[in-house]
Amino acid sequence: MKGSAADGVLAPLPGRCAFYVVKKKRYCKMIVGSGKTFCEEHANAGEESDKKRIPCPLDPKHTVFEDNLAKHLKKCNSKEKPKPIYYVKDINAGSASEDETIEEITIAERSKEELDELIVKLKTALKGMQPSLETRYQNEPLNDPKNGDSAFKHLEQQASILGNMEVLELLCPNRCYICLEFGAGKGKLSSTRFKVDGKHKNAGSTFDRLQVDIQHLDLRNVPLLREKGLPGIGVGKHLCGAATDLALRCLFEHNCFDEDDEPPTKRVKPHQNEGACDDIKPVPSTEGRETGKKLIVSGLAIALCCHHRCDWRHYVGKEFFRQKGLGPEEFVAFQRMSSWATCGMRKFASKITEKTSEHKRDGEEEHEISEEALPDTLKGLMSVEDREQIGRLCKRLIDHGRLYYLQQKGFKTSLKYYTSRDVSLENVLLTAVPTSS
Repeated sequence: MKGSAADGVLAPLPGRCAFYVVKKKRYCKMIVGSGKTFCEEHANAGEESDKKRIPCPLDPKHTVFEDNLAKHLKKCNSKEKPKPIYYVKDINAGSASEDETIEEITIAERSKEELDELIVKLKTALKGMQPSLETRYQNEPLNDPKNGDSAFKHLEQQASILGNMEVLELLCPNRCYICLEFGAGKGKLSSTRFKVDGKHKNAGSTFDRLQVDIQHLDLRNVPLLREKGLPGIGVGKHLCGAATDLALRCLFEHNCFDEDDEPPTKRVKPHQNEGACDDIKPVPSTEGRETGKKLIVSGLAIALCCHHRCDWRHYVGKEFFRQKGLGPEEFVAFQRMSSWATCGMRKFASKITEKTSEHKRDGEEEHEISEEALPDTLKGLMSVEDREQIGRLCKRLIDHGRLYYLQQKGFKTSLKYYTSRDVSLENVLLTAVPTSS
C-alpha cells in the first residue's frame, strides 16, 4: 500500500485522533485537544480521561460522557424529530398482502432446470417489445478546467437529462420541478446540499428541500405545492432500485384526477403558439379547484439504477407481470438476475473507481456493482456475455412494467440511453409526458 507516514491510513494525520477504526481501515480523523492523543469519542481507549463514556441510548454508534448524558439527549442528532405535515407513514409503500409473501431464494440455490425455465419465461414475456433502446445524448460541451474527472462525469449526465427534457418540452416557466433524490447519494441533482441551497433564494425562483423518505411523502401536503398550485415535473438521477417505484407512486398513485377534472393531455405546443413557453399558464388549469387537493403531474425524467434492489411490494408493474403470466416469485428471480448486466464490467468499473477516487469530496460514493452468483452446476456453462445479456433483459422487463403503469395513467413513455457506459454503467433514462389529445 502506498502512502505517507501520516496519511490517516498508515499513521494518524497531524493533530488528529490516534484511534485506529478497524471497520474503516484508517485512523480517526477527529481533531484532538491540546496535548491529547485521542478525541473525546475515543478518550477511553487511551485512558486519557477520568470521566467515563457510555453508548448513547438513542444511537449506540456514538458515545457520551456519563455525567453529561441528560444534556446530550436534548440535542442529540439521533433524537426523533417532529414529523412534517407531508409525512404519512408508508403512503407510497404499496400493498403488503399476506398472499404476496415471497420466499427469498438466491440464484445459487436454484437448479439448472429452474434457471433454464426462468430464462424461457423472461424471453417469452419480452416478445414483441422494443428489442433495443434509442441512444440520445444531449450533452453541451463542459470544458471548464476547474471540473475534475468525477465532477465532469456527473455534470455530463445532468446535462444530458436536461437536454432530453428540453426535447420533450419539459423545461418551461410556471412549473414546479420535483427532484426526487432518495437513494441518490448526497442528492446533488437539484444542487450541492447546503452550499448552494441559499443561492436559489435570489434566482427568481422558489426552492425548498424536503428531508423525508419518499416512502412516506404526501406531495399534496407540501406547503410550496399547495401555495403555488403549479403542475409538477418529476426529475431523478440514479433513483436506486425500489426508490424509482416509490417515486412513481408518490407522483401518481395519490394524485389522480376526479372525473370532472381536466385530463393531463392538454399541453401547449411551442410550434402551435410561438413563444408560448415564455408566459405559459399552469396546464392543466388549476382555476376553480381548491389548491392542494390534487397535484397535476405534467412530465417525468428519471435515470434508472440498481434493479437488483427492487422490491415486489413497492413495484408499480405488478399488473403488467400478471398479464404476462408472472408473479412475485419470478419477479424476485429476475430482480436478482438483473445484477448480471454489469458482471462483465467489474474490472472496467474498478479502473474508473481508482481514477475518480482521487477527485471525490465529502464522502461521495458510487452505486455499488452487485452480482448474483451462479449455481455450481452452471459455472463454466454460461459465459460472461450470456449473463450480461440475460441481466439486461431482466432490467428491461422490470422497466416495461413501469412503462405500463405510466401508460395506464395517461402518459406517453420511453426508455433511452442518455449517456455512455464509460460514464455510468446505469445509463438508461425513463421519460414520460401526457399523451397528446
